[in-house]
Amino acid sequence: MAHLLKKEKDYRYIEVGEGTPIIVLHGLMGGLSNFDAVTEHFSKKGYKVIIPELPIYTMSLIKTNVKSFANYLKSFIEFKGLDEVILLGNSLGGHIGLYYTKLNPNKVKALIITGSSGLYESAMGGGYTKRSDYEVIKKKAQDVFYDPAVATKEIVDEVYETVNDRNKLIKTLAIAKSAIRHNMAKDLPKMNTPVCIIWGKNDNVTPPEVAVEFDELLPDSELFWIDKCGHAAMMEHPEEFNTILNGWLEKRGF
Repeated sequence: MAHLLKKEKDYRYIEVGEGTPIIVLHGLMGGLSNFDAVTEHFSKKGYKVIIPELPIYTMSLIKTNVKSFANYLKSFIEFKGLDEVILLGNSLGGHIGLYYTKLNPNKVKALIITGSSGLYESAMGGGYTKRSDYEVIKKKAQDVFYDPAVATKEIVDEVYETVNDRNKLIKTLAIAKSAIRHNMAKDLPKMNTPVCIIWGKNDNVTPPEVAVEFDELLPDSELFWIDKCGHAAMMEHPEEFNTILNGWLEKRGF
């Protein structure tokens, strides 16, 4: 299902449905289409699902960091005139959501993180020395998922194009360094926002112990596992992901 990309001011985003706003934050190499199943499901359940295109490769190099992306999210939320949003972030998107919530706790009703960076950053910037070798990049893309078939040729081509674009590669590495710099371990115990943690049991990028640590450090969190699942649960097991999230939102009255 292809949704129309809206272009207003400096923002490009998808917006579907009416109701409580859920703002979805994609990862470093994650397209907006990664969240098609989430968009379809929750836009029919009384939520307005909004997915902004984050300026990961369009910010100046000096601003290519987690804090700048959180500030971009702040300006986008203000532009949309939203108050008390639910944030849902995968990978780098989870980190941006956590950082935004730390700075603007009264603006976030709830936060959902899946395969989030913020505590452990091994895989974001490494392993691109053989970036011109398509098969190496294909293997790297497949390793993100439990089932390598989820890494379609389209996904592999996009990753290959990204890491072979010198400007994008430099920014990818800058983001990886920024993610390490903006480690959230000291901040999490002070964050009282309700957090739903949905994690793949077979995540190679941010391993299961990272989810356990998030759950231990956050004061009001619940951790849910998806079996036979890698780093992008909402892509690999969309129905199970939606069922877990739906149940949590209903239980919490969001």
